[in-house]
Amino acid sequence: MRRKITVVGAGFVGSTLVQRLAERDYADVVMFDIVPNMPQGKALDILESGPVLGFDTQVTGTNDYADTVGSDIVVITSGFPRKPGMTRDDLVKKNQEIVSQVTEQVVKYSPECIIIVVTNPLDAMAQIALKVSGFPRERVLGMAGVLDTARFRTFIAQEVGASVRDVQAYVLGGHGDTMVPLARMCTVAGVPIEQLISPERIEEIVQRTRDGGAEIVKLLGTGSAYFAPSASVLQMIDSIMLDKKMIMPCAISLQGEYGIHNLFVGVPAQLGANGLEKVIEIELDAHEREQLNKSVDAVRELVGVMGI
Repeated sequence: MRRKITVVGAGFVGSTLVQRLAERDYADVVMFDIVPNMPQGKALDILESGPVLGFDTQVTGTNDYADTVGSDIVVITSGFPRKPGMTRDDLVKKNQEIVSQVTEQVVKYSPECIIIVVTNPLDAMAQIALKVSGFPRERVLGMAGVLDTARFRTFIAQEVGASVRDVQAYVLGGHGDTMVPLARMCTVAGVPIEQLISPERIEEIVQRTRDGGAEIVKLLGTGSAYFAPSASVLQMIDSIMLDKKMIMPCAISLQGEYGIHNLFVGVPAQLGANGLEKVIEIELDAHEREQLNKSVDAVRELVGVMGI
């Protein structure tokens, strides 16, 4: 029996992710949306690319949560989009109700699944999904750090003229303006970036990483990023579905790690067949710790706005 993955929300992020998953060919995929006929149309279009690309994935579009029954992984992308001039914080009240309702249905039809939250403000929405689902923290993950780190690695690779594959980096903290790119630990083929890039330029790259989502929103005019976000979710799903035990930055409900309790914060995490396998604790210097604490305070403030 083939594995099953559900993507809730057939917008740009959701539908692009479904296409990427279909091409992986390791699970059948269900795309849910409340808009009548829209997920059905997109799913059929993706399905018809199978003969050309050589995959046998069954892709189903639906407006009925019953079709998602028995999913192994459910990705929540649904919610109001971020608009120009709008911070992730502005989104919190709008999307709190949506994620709560979606999570209730997910639990009803797939009580053993692993949930990956993509909806913004990410850290706050993951907190909602954990509370509503009642799942253990190992089965509720937030996608943020993979994307932020991908942006950081892209900018560094462009700066030094190297392959992105040679760039290793981590971004910690909340998925927002207070994220913490760890420049001190960033390397290019093992060489610390401090030996390749001036401190002033590193700081500019760090700030561009923090503004990465807003930069794309501004350029697009309407809508927000979806190619890199969907690729980032795919990396998480790969590690879970194939039990790869990859370590990547994800939003995790911390239970004492980094001195933080009961709050979703982006940290390096090992993902495998059970979802979260292990939280990796990095020794931070005083400045990095201060930045992380500021980021944590911002997430805690968001959660407070939701009243949970």
